[in-house]
Amino acid sequence: MEHQNVILITRFYAALAAGDGATMGASYSDRASFSDPLFPDLDAREVRAMWAMLSSRARAEVEVSEIVADDQNGSAHWIATYPFGGRTVRNDVRARFTFADGLILTHRDEFDVKRWAAQALGLKGRLLAVSPVGRRVLRRTGRRRLDTFLTGRG
Repeated sequence: MEHQNVILITRFYAALAAGDGATMGASYSDRASFSDPLFPDLDAREVRAMWAMLSSRARAEVEVSEIVADDQNGSAHWIATYPFGGRTVRNDVRARFTFADGLILTHRDEFDVKRWAAQALGLKGRLLAVSPVGRRVLRRTGRRRLDTFLTGRG
């Protein structure tokens, strides 16, 4: 029998593939935190909104492998392919999780932000992603979009 947290991670990524931000959001504890190169240091409310925002824009093709989990920790390798601004992005991500009470407590995604930016934004993205200042611009842009979504205007 699969561990309950393996089932949780599997259900989470199936929801991502289905564009079901509500199920993704329900996978997180009310004390959850999330971080990735573009959306660092989100709390539970923000991470739920981020997935709702992202899943409302475009359906991603999601491949998930290497799901491992026990009572406290888990990890997965996932690849999302999706349209972004007229381009196709294929983002290769390593995820790490901790769990509490059958829900995700912490979620950390790692991916090559330079590769992502080049695919998503072309030459402009490639140039932004090579410098710390440019990466801050990318994060600020994501943050503004999330804040707009949180206030109901997105």
